[in-house]
Amino acid sequence: MLFRKLVRTALKYKAQFISMIIMVALGVGVFVGFNIEWYSIGENTQSYFEKTDFADCRIYSEGGFSSEDADKVKAIAGVDDATRWLAVGADVKNTGKSLALNVVENYGISSFLVIEGEGYDKASDGMWLSDQFAEKNGISVGDFFTLSYKNAEISARVVGLVKASEYMVCVADDNQIMPDYSSYGYAFVSPEVIKAALGGYEFYPQIYIKSSLEKTEMEEKINDALGKTTLVLSKDENMAYMSAQSEMEEGQTMGSVLPVLFLLIALLTMVTTMHRITANEKTQIGTLKALGFRDRRILRHYTSYGFVIGLVGTVIGIALGYGIAAVIISPQGAMATYFDLPEWKLVMPWFCYPVIVGIVLFLTLIGFLSVKKMLKGTAAEALLPYVPKKMKKTALEKTRLWNKLSFGTKWNLRDILRHKSRSAMTLIGVIGCMVLLVGGLGMRDTVTGFTDLLYHDITNYKSRINLTETASNEDAMAIAERYEGDTLASSSIQYKGRTVTLEIYDISHDRMRFADEDNRLIELGDEGAYICIRMANEGVKVGDTISFSPYGSDRSYEVRVAGVIRSMMTESITMTRSYAESAGIEYHIGAVFTDAATEEIAQDEAIAGKQTKQTIVDSFDSFLEVMDMMIFILVLAAVVLGLVVLYNLGTMSYTERYRELATLKVVGFRDKQIGKLLISQNIWLTVIGILIGLPAGVGVLSYLLTALGSEYEMKMTVGALTYCVSILLTFGVSFLVNFFIARKNRKIDMVEALKGRE
Repeated sequence: MLFRKLVRTALKYKAQFISMIIMVALGVGVFVGFNIEWYSIGENTQSYFEKTDFADCRIYSEGGFSSEDADKVKAIAGVDDATRWLAVGADVKNTGKSLALNVVENYGISSFLVIEGEGYDKASDGMWLSDQFAEKNGISVGDFFTLSYKNAEISARVVGLVKASEYMVCVADDNQIMPDYSSYGYAFVSPEVIKAALGGYEFYPQIYIKSSLEKTEMEEKINDALGKTTLVLSKDENMAYMSAQSEMEEGQTMGSVLPVLFLLIALLTMVTTMHRITANEKTQIGTLKALGFRDRRILRHYTSYGFVIGLVGTVIGIALGYGIAAVIISPQGAMATYFDLPEWKLVMPWFCYPVIVGIVLFLTLIGFLSVKKMLKGTAAEALLPYVPKKMKKTALEKTRLWNKLSFGTKWNLRDILRHKSRSAMTLIGVIGCMVLLVGGLGMRDTVTGFTDLLYHDITNYKSRINLTETASNEDAMAIAERYEGDTLASSSIQYKGRTVTLEIYDISHDRMRFADEDNRLIELGDEGAYICIRMANEGVKVGDTISFSPYGSDRSYEVRVAGVIRSMMTESITMTRSYAESAGIEYHIGAVFTDAATEEIAQDEAIAGKQTKQTIVDSFDSFLEVMDMMIFILVLAAVVLGLVVLYNLGTMSYTERYRELATLKVVGFRDKQIGKLLISQNIWLTVIGILIGLPAGVGVLSYLLTALGSEYEMKMTVGALTYCVSILLTFGVSFLVNFFIARKNRKIDMVEALKGRE
């Protein structure tokens, strides 16, 4: 019997039941989906690292390492294994394309996975090529492939197509955000192949290590064992590993702010709705008591409402969450292009399970508490209809101003104050909608502003010429003079125990520009170095002296801080060539920026490749596809949630005021006038919610940018259009809801309503 009553109640309040299920599904779906995204990245990349025995530590030396050095490292207590490694840039002959060429002695560390062809054999004279590069360039297993390195040619048959965790994010330099396998990839050859190509010469500047030792302990033991200072980098400082961790952290931040806000709004609205439904069922509860049903059974029946809604909503929400995550990290999407992984699996974080169970239990508890209060007393008392508590006059009502207010204004003010919880939830719904819209759209504005600054103001060139490792600075200056270009020498340096980028520019043709903290363009001076904003936030001031060591060297340089500029890609220290030379800093020019088109740039032995600015812009645009998708999902969900929340609350409000509205009709109010009353009240609440939601949304966005600022230094930018769109969408949702609710006035039965029955 009570099951049939549950069905009848659900049909009676079908709008509320459906809206509550949608709210739960949306809240759970967005929460689960965004958290599956970052957690899946972590699980898939970690699985990849484990399968390939990713190196725990890497050491570097300008002078290289001998086989005896490798044996000494292996003999260190706590070191499980070690191998010499060579990773250099090599050009694909007569194509303008390039590869990262790798030579490894012991391929048990940071190994690759064979996708097609033969496995690694150190006695083989073949080459193992990136499967993505091979696919983009039409290369198959069995094809001969020729590379140029140190004026020598390395010709080998492609014996295998592979994926390597070292190149999980395969980019040529920091300016290339997304991999472009049509122009850049990686390859592996055996030590014998490179030795034969270089006439017996061998040089290994790196040793890769498997060890559980901490970095500081590793540094001490290695330097003692080798008798020289080396640069030691932990796994956390490797680009592939850092990229995975960065994406996880950024995703975790996104998953812990906006989706949680989403969920809280849904749950808070559920509390109000469940309470109102049980309040409207008061006489029904009394009837059941009068018929002899025990309190325990009645309690169990009404408690099941929250349980059923929570269970159905969470099941739909989990399915929705997996769908959202699948869209974000689709194998055809930007995220899967950014990370070159052998497989993608969607994995829900462990903490989502207790949260989901908690949601169902919470809604069940709300149903329990809502009805328990009404079971107190006798059946006769329970049969009495629900009567709102008597309201005392407010301070405003005691003033002369109150008498000057219109009837509609008085009625709305009294209704708002009489139902504070309902009014508060309406405000929360509007505020939440605004926060999500401003936060999501503002994030897009900020990123767009960042890209405009980077690619329209700062980069003032058409083409970037990448030079070979063997190209001299004289070669670079000759190319720069030939094409009226500016030069860049970029290298990794050690600063305060971490790796940052040193950028040395020679600007004479205005091909590169620089922006300060306020995004104003400035010129680099020759009186010192310029640090990025993150360094400045650590307490470094203009006029201070900072020191750093070149990547793989025990030398140290001290420079004076001349200013602070906005770093575009990585944490960096920037200076002019003149200042670098005055400070005795050695550098190697690696790129030339020119206004010449790529087709105008002739082939040269010193040129490794050519890139148009548009190629780099397209690379960044591809990267933004993930953010655009996440923002679209958030905005869409925010609109739907706002619509459902406001409709649900509006419907419940209409039900509670049914007799009042009927009374107004009896005394002569027309449907249009009553509708105007309802709409005006909601407009008030919507306006207040918008006024609170705008700064709240900006605050949430500011927090997100601070939390996500580990990679790029973006200045928060929220355009006027974003504010307008957010306000219009929120108003549109509110107006649409009120329009449909106001139309219900036509169906009011004045006689039935004034009988005092439901």
